[in-house]
Amino acid sequence: MTERTIALVTGANKGIGQEIAAGLGALGWSVGVGARDGRRREDAVEKLRAAGVDAFGVPLDVTDDASVTAAARLVEERAGRLDVLVNNAAVAGAMPQEPSLADLDTVRTVVETNVIGVIRVTNAMLPLLRRSAAPRIVNMSSSVGSLTRQSAPDAERTAGPVAVAYAPSKTFLNAVTLQYARELSGTRILINAACPGYVATDLNGFRGVRTPAQGAAIAIGLATLPDDGPTGRFFDDAGPVPW
Repeated sequence: MTERTIALVTGANKGIGQEIAAGLGALGWSVGVGARDGRRREDAVEKLRAAGVDAFGVPLDVTDDASVTAAARLVEERAGRLDVLVNNAAVAGAMPQEPSLADLDTVRTVVETNVIGVIRVTNAMLPLLRRSAAPRIVNMSSSVGSLTRQSAPDAERTAGPVAVAYAPSKTFLNAVTLQYARELSGTRILINAACPGYVATDLNGFRGVRTPAQGAAIAIGLATLPDDGPTGRFFDDAGPVPW
């Protein structure tokens, strides 16, 4: 058992996830680097430790039941509880994604990772989160999941290109976040969705205009909310994002 705040970030071996881990680690927290690729996971842990972060590797494939169960067991054995879960792991799926040309296997793969994977990990970690004095869950979403922005006249600018797999997966994730918020109402657990903005990562071919560190800021803010902070909301750096 440890009194140090314990966080787990999925997909933390690179990009926004690694910067979230770095930011939480800079607060003096112990941070689990969740990733399925062993070499990249350990490289990320070494990099974080070199920067002074108390980081530890967590083998984790969010699409695999056994992997997620083992990850929860590892966190329990190491710390006895979990204070913060950041569901960051995601895939975009092969492009183009016009609905009329949809590859259904791509849609299934994206939803399996971006939505079902979040449910799988969250449910596995909930017993550990319930042991925390101030548990927080942050689901990394995107403004492309905003139906308000998708239906606006300038949707190409505000909600990105047509993407029948990726964009609806984030809408689905937002809806799932709300369902958890409703179920967990009255508990200490606060759960929110976060949009990092258009960040340059391999998910978008590094076409984004923001750095991973800038994209990580909103997740770090929601991970450190006070006890009277919001829950069941959707935020970016500018404030609430419309559903």
